[in-house]
Amino acid sequence: MAATKKRRRGETPEPEREPEQEQEQEQGCLRLWAARCRALAGCWPAARGAGPGAPAAARELRRRQRDGFGELLRSIRGLPAALPTLPLELTVLYNSLLFTAGASDSAIKGEADGIRQGLLRVLEVCGACGQDLSTEELWQKVLQDVTVEELQAPLHRLGALQAAWWLAAGCLGSVAGLFQLLSTAEDTGRACCSEGQNKLLCLLKAWRVPPERASLPLVQSAEDLKEILCTAAAFLQGLQELEAGNFRIALSLLQEAAGGFCSKKVLAQIFTCLGCCTQRMGKPQTALQHLKRALQVDFQCLPALSHVAAVYHELGETDAELQALAFLYEALEKKPPTAASSSPCFLIRTELLVHTPTFTSLLRHCHPSEVKYLLAQRCLHYGRVADAVEHYLDFLALLQEGLQQQVPLDGSSALPRIPEVFLEAASALEQAGRHQDAITMCEEVISRTTHLIPRMLRVEERLEQSECPLPGAGLAGGLLSQKESLCCLAWRTAGYLHQGWAWAKLGKSKEAITQFSRCLSDLLRVWLCGLGTEPRENLLPEVEVLQKIRLLSLIGRGTQFLELGRHKEALLDFQHSLQISPGDPAAASYLVQALWKLDRKQEAAAHWQKSQSSPGEEGQQEGKGRPLPLYLVSCLEQAVFPHSETLASSIQDYLRTAEQHISS
Repeated sequence: MAATKKRRRGETPEPEREPEQEQEQEQGCLRLWAARCRALAGCWPAARGAGPGAPAAARELRRRQRDGFGELLRSIRGLPAALPTLPLELTVLYNSLLFTAGASDSAIKGEADGIRQGLLRVLEVCGACGQDLSTEELWQKVLQDVTVEELQAPLHRLGALQAAWWLAAGCLGSVAGLFQLLSTAEDTGRACCSEGQNKLLCLLKAWRVPPERASLPLVQSAEDLKEILCTAAAFLQGLQELEAGNFRIALSLLQEAAGGFCSKKVLAQIFTCLGCCTQRMGKPQTALQHLKRALQVDFQCLPALSHVAAVYHELGETDAELQALAFLYEALEKKPPTAASSSPCFLIRTELLVHTPTFTSLLRHCHPSEVKYLLAQRCLHYGRVADAVEHYLDFLALLQEGLQQQVPLDGSSALPRIPEVFLEAASALEQAGRHQDAITMCEEVISRTTHLIPRMLRVEERLEQSECPLPGAGLAGGLLSQKESLCCLAWRTAGYLHQGWAWAKLGKSKEAITQFSRCLSDLLRVWLCGLGTEPRENLLPEVEVLQKIRLLSLIGRGTQFLELGRHKEALLDFQHSLQISPGDPAAASYLVQALWKLDRKQEAAAHWQKSQSSPGEEGQQEGKGRPLPLYLVSCLEQAVFPHSETLASSIQDYLRTAEQHISS
């Protein structure tokens, strides 16, 4: 032929390959690749125990298998795609992706690109192209155009893997569309859902896996993968419905997941979510049953124990709540080794596919420091002062030792701001009679916030109004937002307030007056614009706290003026406190006492009669407002006017005498 090149002198001509030889060579490669695939898959039983807590040697074996399947896949793809080798190629791809997803024991991320390459190879054999298609469009083209019988089972297995990828990404619509394509007419008929049934679960359950050839070994069967997909789909959708507030639907889906195919660890997580769902449905006793079941299935499911404490708190069962928190803290401190699951270990597992914000929040592991703080806070709230002091000091010891890593600072933490913890600890110490320790604790807060408060701060009534610091208002420690400045001011003045009451308990009235005066002086830094024109509930929370601190400081200083016999100064403080909080029962009672001591008996009697005519009115208003910070509760209790039968009797005698004079 003219196109035939001339051979060089001495060059041996290459023998032309006959079609039979090429076919024989192809069959030889196919046999070698299949043997290699069987060998790698045969090693899987020895490596399947290599979970997160497995020995390093077992994990290394699993990693080598992943690399082995990857190398085998590259060898096969070194040749053009051919129909006889495609079933093996897709099987090797399936096994390779399983190991890639399972080797890191983490969520599935970018492995789906391997499936896309496999589908393009299938189209290449059929003489078609799909490079420009999206993944969903590519699947639709392959499943509609490729009818070769030998490729159906491998394609269905890859479809199940693709569904796992999409479930992990939360693409539920894509999963439903894929299984609509994978289902035969008979499957579609069985997948018809009655009212109230979940469409995706119906499609998954109706899907029939084509029979697999025994000569193509799998490290995880498609049937097992189908069961895991059903469990994960129910779990995932249950969490989404829970997040949306559709509790009845969420309950049904989570119950479906609990009956699915999963490890003990996942089953305990499902029962924990069931407990949270029923708690939100207003069924705390049922919630406790689910949470206890979770702990029975997996005693290391510590989030369940955390939720048990929360349910007991809701039920008002104090002892049970504190006991649950104590158990939780002890378990977190011990950090037991992860128990091996009794369920078979699979490369694709339910826990790899379920990721939602609800899952993260409900099953978040508390830090020991958070539980220690909750113990302290609950004990203080329930009046168990000695226990509260012990827990607060234990918690603060973590800070003093510089173990910052033991105190989570992210937004999900249950811990309040650190100055609030110091103030709560001071409150506990004060109630325990350790007044000097309480003073020292408050001094820490005062010293740390001194340079964080502007000399003057203009505060609008509403949060949406602009923050306008007065001209010349500066910060030594840098510019803070209005909200932060108000918080710092509240902590600092609360520190002075606690110190004032502590000195008063120690019988040091002059020192107490000094601290109360410092508190009131600091509060003068705030310019409250338009105060009194808006309903109380419209005030900023920080402003409301500052107003309460002002009230308590005035009452506290007034009581100490009374102790020193400085009745006129006491009267001024009580009158000012009533201007801040009209009708406050403590301020009104102290005002009556001051007037009586100043021999202004007619005024005292008039105020006393007024307070008797509307008893508890202010208390009702208090109950409707925002709850006070825990660190102010003890100060509020100390400001309560002590019931005095003598004063009431004297006023009543005075009123009777006055009536007799009038009548005569």
